[in-house]
Amino acid sequence: MSESPKPVTATAAAATATEPAKESHRQAIWREIKGLFWVLVAVLAFHSFIAKPFYIPSESMMPNLLTGDRLVVTKFPYGWSYVSPTIPNPAAIFRNLVLRRAEPWTITLPFTKGRLLGKLPERGDVVIVTPPGGNQDYIKRVIGLPGDTVEVHNGRLILNGKRVQAQVRPPAMIPVDANAPCGMMQFWGRRIETSEGAFCRLPIVRETLPNGVSYDTIDDGQSQGDDYAAVRVPPGRVFLMGDNRDHSADSRFSLEDMGLGGPVPWENIGGRAEFITFSLDGTTIYTNPLTWFPAFREGRAGNSLHPSRE
Repeated sequence: MSESPKPVTATAAAATATEPAKESHRQAIWREIKGLFWVLVAVLAFHSFIAKPFYIPSESMMPNLLTGDRLVVTKFPYGWSYVSPTIPNPAAIFRNLVLRRAEPWTITLPFTKGRLLGKLPERGDVVIVTPPGGNQDYIKRVIGLPGDTVEVHNGRLILNGKRVQAQVRPPAMIPVDANAPCGMMQFWGRRIETSEGAFCRLPIVRETLPNGVSYDTIDDGQSQGDDYAAVRVPPGRVFLMGDNRDHSADSRFSLEDMGLGGPVPWENIGGRAEFITFSLDGTTIYTNPLTWFPAFREGRAGNSLHPSRE
């Protein structure tokens, strides 16, 4: 004799009625897209207002920074300006990744005067800066502040009419690699071979600014930037120079010469360089993981970029 079906209780009926409908495939995809969107927003917000990574693309800040160094740049020490937001440019990203063109991956907003919670950098700070009218970040050192008079004579820096203290130091020995060549383009004749490998032997002059900040510069002989007529830094602007004095396009050079066109508006300062995270020697093949670890340079990770004080 078969059993009659059990009656559905009110509690079971209510549970069945309130059971959520199964999520469709389209809804699941949309949920993932929304999650990725908010992650991207969070990352861009962090890059815009707190800190961002920065890659050293040139030799202009040698001997302190080498091509291939990766840094952390903080955005908040000087407040925020029109260059602070990180806004991706999808077309530029495509051209970089697919067409192998070298151009900025981001969009710079139109110039807007002033800074939110603004503060001037100190002499000797290493900062990133966007050239007026451009959208590519440079990295340079702050030399002159508003009201200062900056001059270069025979390769020596003169600040407010007084020659900045300069001390000749022992040469820097920079290991030669794919990201730090030594010869044809610059540092001609300075490559030496040793039992430990090839090095670039670079003449060093240590400068000490009036506030006691000291840092090493390279004096590679005569160059166009060795003589620069005295200029007074206007209000709201700063004068920037690279530590590789004979191979740096900075405030001494016009925008047409890929320089900064004189003292730059403080609004164009994007942040302060803090420390090196890691450094690559230029032999990395991104599609070949076996090349990743051998390309790391030793002894550079964690190096502070805050200048020392005498």
